[in-house]
Order: sequence, then structure tokens, then C-alpha cells
Amino acid sequence: MKPNSFAYYRPNSVASALQCLATQPDAKILAGGQSLVPAMNFRLSRPACLIDINGIEALAHVEVCADKVVLGALVHHQQIHEHPSIRQHFPVLAEAAGEIGHLAIRNRGTLGGSLVHADPASELPAAMVALRAVMEVAGVDGTRRIPAAEFFVGWMTTALDTGEMLVSVHVPLSSSSVYGFAEFARRPGDFAYVGAFVERAANESGAVTWFGVSDKPEYRPMSALPRDAAARQAEWQQLAAKLEVLDEPRMRRKLAVVLAERAYQKVEEAKIG
Repeated sequence: MKPNSFAYYRPNSVASALQCLATQPDAKILAGGQSLVPAMNFRLSRPACLIDINGIEALAHVEVCADKVVLGALVHHQQIHEHPSIRQHFPVLAEAAGEIGHLAIRNRGTLGGSLVHADPASELPAAMVALRAVMEVAGVDGTRRIPAAEFFVGWMTTALDTGEMLVSVHVPLSSSSVYGFAEFARRPGDFAYVGAFVERAANESGAVTWFGVSDKPEYRPMSALPRDAAARQAEWQQLAAKLEVLDEPRMRRKLAVVLAERAYQKVEEAKIG
């Protein structure tokens, strides 16, 4: 199938893009197009206008600051997977990005596109929740920052208001936490059926962030992450039992427990390494 006809704009600045959004009420932002274009081809999405932001160089940066790393919305998945600064400071994020689709998809798909699309089975939204990232969004009236845990509000739905666009993601640096990641997909390159990020802090507290089980990433803090395997298993089961699973709840909860433990084992491996 082919998409409906649409107007096309290619601004060269954030301000120009926002002006287009303000004057085109039924517009969509086009970045990598890995989600939007297939939806348009199947006519599941019928925007009257596309605003192609690929010419905005200011959105394609990775910047290491004193207390955070700032990722532009146009950074590609493969860049996240390979970038030396991301591998140094957030190896779990680099690992997760390497599990997205296939190489062709990773070379085209963008961080901003994945986050705004907000598919509950995708790795990057959950990674940003687990890492307590902050989204910087811009509108004609200025910018605002939204914690990742508040940015994803439901099934493919975010806290973006009409006329706003995601411009960057701020990921805080921390030397006190170690993270692990694990996921299960039916076939290589598929969206995850279930996945988990696990955090262990220096004070023995922790957290698990599940994805693929509910309509958005599910973050669960833990005042103490048990060292004892049996106690830890009981904790995973207790937390998973409270998840509001959309479908196949028995299987997804079971996998949530298994994958949380696998992610925890990677935490232990990272600490040894």
C-alpha cells in the first residue's frame, strides 16, 4: 500500500520545525521513519504534513557533561550502540541499543523516534526510565524537562503536548549504580516479548524496570536487593505478581521473573569485571 498524500517540509533549525508544527495542526515529525513510514503505508497514520527534521544538525550530538550525558533526538540506535562515551558511562544502554531490530533499522532509527513512538516492547524507553533520564522537549513558548518515568503515560502515548517536539535526552552520570539488561524475543530482530533492566546501588538498594509486559515501562524500586538467590527470586515474583499485564499474563509474569534474574546476574558480572 501507499500512504495518503501529504505536504512535506524540511526545516534546518528547531525553531523552524516548531513554527511548522504550530501552523500545521495535523503534522507529524519525521526522523528515522522506521515506525512512522510503515504506519503510513498501511494507512494506520494519515498525517496531512510531514516535518523532516533530519537536516537539523543540532539534534544529532552526544555531549558528555560534568554530571550527565546529553543525547540529541537524532542520534541513531547504532550510534548509541557504538559510541565510546556511551559504552564507557552507560554500557547497559549501548548493549540494549544493539538489540534493536537489525543493522539496517539501527542505522536509520533514531533515539527520539523510538521514545516518542513509545512502543511498550521497545528497549530505549525502558532504558531511559531505568537510568532516570530526563526528556527535554521544545515548543514555541520555550522548553521544559520531563522525567522519563512521567514521559511515558500509556500505550504509545507520551506527555508531549500539541506543538511540542523532543529535542534531547539528559542521562545523569552515576558511579554508585551498576545495571544489567536481559530480554526475550521470539526471533532475532523482533520486538522484545519481555525484557528487564536491573539496578544495584552501592547502598544495596536497587530497582527493576520491565518492558513488554504492560502499556509502558514498569519501574519498581527496591529498598534492598537481596544477595540470597531464594530471597531475590521471591522478591521478583512478588513484584511481577503486581504487574498489570496486557495479555498472556501467566507467561509474561514468569518471563519477567526469569529475565530480572538474568539481568541481575549481568550486574554481578559487571561488578566482577
